[in-house]
Amino acid sequence: MHRNSKALVRSLFTSYYFLGAALSAIAVISPPLGTHVRTSFTAHMIQHITLMMITGPLFVLATPSTWHPTNKLFALLTPPILSWVLYATLMLGVHLPGPHDFIMMNSWAHDFIEVPLYLVLPYFFYFNLLDRNLTNRRISPALSVISLLRMMVPETLTGFLIYVSNKSLYMDMYAIDDQRRGGSFMWSGAMFIDVIWMSFAVYHWIKSEERKSIEVDAEIARDAEAAKNAR
Repeated sequence: MHRNSKALVRSLFTSYYFLGAALSAIAVISPPLGTHVRTSFTAHMIQHITLMMITGPLFVLATPSTWHPTNKLFALLTPPILSWVLYATLMLGVHLPGPHDFIMMNSWAHDFIEVPLYLVLPYFFYFNLLDRNLTNRRISPALSVISLLRMMVPETLTGFLIYVSNKSLYMDMYAIDDQRRGGSFMWSGAMFIDVIWMSFAVYHWIKSEERKSIEVDAEIARDAEAAKNAR
């Protein structure tokens, strides 16, 4: 039974990894998305949603919970507050007209700066939040839920502000309908996807509280038994 459980866990890790890798490839190099991100704002935003909100968490779930990296740079970039700020800054910053225009007019900036950041920073952000350990967690389950909830603000705000704009934000690179469609994908998609990851975090919060309750009950029972034997 123990071997079957380990095999199931390894299978899940493998599935998460290959699903994350496949979605990354589709978002970056496939004809439907990767090759149209400079001409279609909708494709551009779907790429961002996929890399920041789906593949990042999937790669975290593919990481064994027993892995404890000792790299100083990794330790520096994964604290909850800093990783939240970096993620939110990336989300908001690249969609401001100035940075966006520069990235779109310089393919090297998109291919070698923006896309790698979309692959790396979400992993740092979700690394602490989707921790499957019920004991010895990096941060508490409650803080994970709160951090994910607060991240909805910059994500949905970005999409909403783009959606409600009645003029081109990006030097007429895209049609207004395309720009609004991309904004609506970010606005609605972020809320839907965030609810999934928050549900995951809430589930582990509940399981953690159940575990604590069982441990407290066991301690009370031991104390009662010790008091009874001392009489």
